[in-house]
Amino acid sequence: MALYATAASVLAGVESRRGSIKGLVYASSFQNVKQLYALVCETQRYSSVLDAVITSAGLLRAEKKLRPHLAKVLVYELLLGKGFKGGSGGRWKPLLDRHQARLKAELARLKVHRGVSKNEDLLQVESKPGPASQVPRFVRVNTLKTCCDDAVDYFKRQGFSYQGRASSLEDLRALKGKCFLLDPLLPELLVFPAQTDLHDHPLYRAGHLILQDKASCLPAVLLAPPPGSHVIDACAAPGNKTSHLAALLKNQGKIFAFDLDAGRLASMATLLARAGVSCCELAEEDFLAISPSDQRYRQVQYILLDPSCSGSGMATRRLEEPRAGTPSKARLQALAGFQRRALCHALTFPSLQRLVYSTCSLCQEENEDVVRDALQQNSGTFRLVPVLPSWPHRGLGTFPGAERCLRASPETTLTGGFFVAVLERVEAPR
Repeated sequence: MALYATAASVLAGVESRRGSIKGLVYASSFQNVKQLYALVCETQRYSSVLDAVITSAGLLRAEKKLRPHLAKVLVYELLLGKGFKGGSGGRWKPLLDRHQARLKAELARLKVHRGVSKNEDLLQVESKPGPASQVPRFVRVNTLKTCCDDAVDYFKRQGFSYQGRASSLEDLRALKGKCFLLDPLLPELLVFPAQTDLHDHPLYRAGHLILQDKASCLPAVLLAPPPGSHVIDACAAPGNKTSHLAALLKNQGKIFAFDLDAGRLASMATLLARAGVSCCELAEEDFLAISPSDQRYRQVQYILLDPSCSGSGMATRRLEEPRAGTPSKARLQALAGFQRRALCHALTFPSLQRLVYSTCSLCQEENEDVVRDALQQNSGTFRLVPVLPSWPHRGLGTFPGAERCLRASPETTLTGGFFVAVLERVEAPR
C-alpha cells in the first residue's frame, strides 16, 4: 500500500502544481502517467536507500520547500535513473545541480559502507553494513583560528557530551548519539559517531573546523615541519593537507603548493582563505616541471607528495569509478609510473631533509613498489624512517624495511584506506 500511496502523492502533485514535476526528467518521454508511475515505483524500491542518502546529504534541511516524496523521485533519477540531460529536470535541475556532488558522495559512501559496487546490490544488503560504516567522523581543529579547548566547549554548549581522550579504537567504535572524544593519537582531532553531519555547523563554515579523515591527517603530522620552514606540497589540491601544514607552521615560513588543475586550485584558494592560511603560494604548475635548482626552493627542506592515484581506498571515488577498488593493470602501471617519477624528482631537491609520500590507494603497485624503486635509485642517500610504532597496520613486507611504512583501512584503523611512507636524508647535503 505504501507504494501506491507514494505514487498517488507524487502524481497528485503533478496535477495540482503543473510545472513542478512536468518536465521532471526526459520530458519528451513522459507522454503519459504510466511512465511517471513506473518511475515512482522504482523510486519506492530504493526508498530506504534514498532516505539514507538524502538525510546524509542534508538535502531537505537545505531545501525546506522540497517535499520528501518529490525529493526521492528527483534523487532517484539523478543517481540511479537516467539522470538529467539537456533541458530535462525543469525548475528542479538548478536545485539538484547545487547538491549533486554531495548526493553522489553520500551514495558512494553508502555503497562502500555496505560492501557493494552496484546500485542493485544495495537492495540485497540493506541490513548488512560493511566495515566502513563504523568509521567515525573525524574533525580536525584548525589551530590557525581556534584551539581544541574552545572547540570542545562550543560543542558542549550545543548539548554534546565530551568523553575526554580515547584510549583505544574500541572507544571510537563505541561512540553513539551526541558524544565525542579526543583522538588517542592526534592532539587536535575530535572524533564523533559515524555519519555525524557537520557540514552546516557554524565552526565548519567559519573555517575553525576541517572535516578530514584521520589517515589523511597523518602526512602533515609525520612531515612535522617546524615554524619558519620552507615546504613543498607537490600535488596540493583540494587543500586539506596544505591547511594542516600551515597550522603546523603557525603561518610562519613558506608553503609552495602545486597543482595542474585550475578549477581545483580555485576551490583550494577558497578553502585556504576560509582556514586563515597566509603562508602559502599557489601555482598552477606541474611539479615534475619545477627545477630543484631554482633559487626560490633553495631552502626547501620538507616535501609532502600525495600524487594522483587510483583512489582505491576512498569511499567517494567508488561512484564515479565503480571498479575503483580493483583498477586495471594498465591503469596501475600508468599511475605508478607517474608516482615513481614524482617521488624521484622530489628527492633531487638539494636541501631536502624529510619527505612524506602518501596515497589514498590500497594497491601495492602505487605504494610499496614505488617507495622501493625510489629508494633503490637513491641508494645510500635516503632511508625509510620508522614512525608510529603502535600503529596496527604496517606496510606489506615486499622489501626489507617496508614494515616502516603505514597502511590504514576501515577494518584495522577505523579510517579510510591510506598509505604513508616517511623518507629522510641519510646525511646532510654538501
